[in-house]
Amino acid sequence: MSGIRVVEVAAWTYVPVAGSILAEWGADVLKVEHPELGDPMRGLVSSGLVPADGVAHMFEMSNAGKRSVALDLKSPEGHELLMKMVETADVFLTNMRPSARKKLGIDVEHIQARNPKAIYVRGSASGQKGPESERGGYDLTSFWARSGIADNVSPDILGFPVTMPGPAYGDVTGGLALAGAISTALFHRERTGEAVVVDGSLLATGAWAMGGTIAGAYAYNQVSYPKHTPDRAPNPLVNSYGTADGRFLTFVMLESDRFWPEFVRTIGAPELADDERFNTHAKRTQNNVEACAALADAIKKKTLAEWEEILKDFDGAWAKVQHPIEVVSDPQVVANDYIADLKDWKGTPFKLVSVPVQFNEEPGDVSRAPQHGEHTDEVMQEVGYSMEEIIELKISGAIL
Repeated sequence: MSGIRVVEVAAWTYVPVAGSILAEWGADVLKVEHPELGDPMRGLVSSGLVPADGVAHMFEMSNAGKRSVALDLKSPEGHELLMKMVETADVFLTNMRPSARKKLGIDVEHIQARNPKAIYVRGSASGQKGPESERGGYDLTSFWARSGIADNVSPDILGFPVTMPGPAYGDVTGGLALAGAISTALFHRERTGEAVVVDGSLLATGAWAMGGTIAGAYAYNQVSYPKHTPDRAPNPLVNSYGTADGRFLTFVMLESDRFWPEFVRTIGAPELADDERFNTHAKRTQNNVEACAALADAIKKKTLAEWEEILKDFDGAWAKVQHPIEVVSDPQVVANDYIADLKDWKGTPFKLVSVPVQFNEEPGDVSRAPQHGEHTDEVMQEVGYSMEEIIELKISGAIL
């Protein structure tokens, strides 16, 4: 993405994540923020999302590698400054609602009138059309709840829908999809000269993630998709089992007839290989409760560390259920440079997960997020303003 410039008028996480991905891939991403308020994500520093004297890791995740330009888009001077930046841009990226875009003069027709080659990218809660196109939303509402994910992962016995696995779970998924779409749009422009309009939403991303389940629910006319607890997995070799020290191992062996004999011998229960109740996939499915119980009894006899040593050469797919903090030191994560070591503007060290793809076996170029308005002066000079003009604009309040 070297040589590609992105102008981003977006806040919170979903759409800014797309910008941070493009920045990691080499694009020059100019994050436009209000001179006084900035991105609201900056304000969450005081809401418990950052340890005392620590790094604003959520803001870093969605804004790494960008340059911050503080403009008041409601002022004529600030709007014109934005348009000067747009004239130099390849991509305009926003999550403003339709009415706000028109009011601010930054809708498709406004941007492409100043730069017909600018790809216009809109990210939203639930799409640009329909009765709720003006409604905002977050990943917990639009990606998680509305898409059917929350319902499908929540055990019936729980009595309430579980929340997302972690903050910004849907945002980072949606941002990755949006970054991929922008890359495709740039490739299309390279081939045809046409600058297209790109749309993505949290609802669309959630529905895509649930695609197989949604299709199956419709095909079988099921209001609630079938769920099972670990004691009655239909295929006992696609399940999670507890260890002696309270940890868990997850196994996925879809070809159960292939793996069953070796697996039960490996876990110290060779008698199960020829047990008449379990010696075929069909029988294990029919006697799944007993099969799950037999495997659970065998696995709970040893600790996680013991099982890691025993299973290290086993060919079937398995993994320990890790705590998020353990992922930082996971040998495969470390060996493949999946997590970057950074320092924030104060010099405080922190770690940030890189974009989950690499080119030529190299990790992306990850750098810290900018301070509020950190690059306003240099970007203004790049688009043709003198220092005297910049000072006047600061005095007027159009820029920070």
